[in-house]
Amino acid sequence: MSEAAAAIAEAVGTRPLRGSDLRRHQRVPVALLGRYMLSDRREYPCQTVDMSPGGVKITCAVLGEVGERVVFYLEQIGRVEGVIARHPGSGGLAARFNASPRKRDKIASQLTWLANREFLGLPEGRTHERLTPLNPVVTLRLESGRELTARVIDISMSGVAIATETVPPLGTSVMVGSTPGRVVRYFEGGIGAQFMLPISADRFHEGIRL
Repeated sequence: MSEAAAAIAEAVGTRPLRGSDLRRHQRVPVALLGRYMLSDRREYPCQTVDMSPGGVKITCAVLGEVGERVVFYLEQIGRVEGVIARHPGSGGLAARFNASPRKRDKIASQLTWLANREFLGLPEGRTHERLTPLNPVVTLRLESGRELTARVIDISMSGVAIATETVPPLGTSVMVGSTPGRVVRYFEGGIGAQFMLPISADRFHEGIRL
C-alpha cells in the first residue's frame, strides 16, 4: 500500500475517501508539481507534500516570511492564494489558503479524486490536467545537437507527449522548443518527456509556445 493509501486507510478505515472527509480539512499526502509566487512577484518551482482544502505544505528552495502573501499554481488544482503560516523544516513551508467556500469545495473534490485514484486503482484522470496547443509543431533538440521537427500530442504543466519517429533513450535530456526536459516513457509513435521545471500557470493555455 502506498503512503497516500495508507494515510487514507488510517483516517477512514478501508473505505474510499469522501469529499465530506476533506471538507473538514483533513490533510492527505499528495505530490503535485507547481510554482508559487511571493509578495515580490518572483516565482519558484515547488512540490506539494500534503494538502487539504484549507492549506498546503510544500517542498521548496525559497521559504518567504511567515505572514507573507503567497500565490500557488498547482497542477490539477490551479491558482490558489494564501498566507505563509510556518516553516516546518526539511526545506519547505506551510501555507493557509485564503479561499472562498466554493473554491474549498472544488479543492476538496480534486483532492478526493487524486487520493482515491490510487487507493481504488482508478485510471489516471488526464482530462483535467492536459491540453493540446493550437500550434502543435515543435522543435525537439537532442543531446547530440540534432534537431527534429515533432508534434505535441498533449501537454501538462509538468510534461509533454510528443509524436516522433526518433526514440532517445530513457533519461536522455532533450529541449522541447526552448523548454528543457528528459525522456521518461515511450508509447506507440512517440515519447513522453518531463520538464525540468513545471510551466507557470499563466503560460499554460492553448496558445502556449514551448
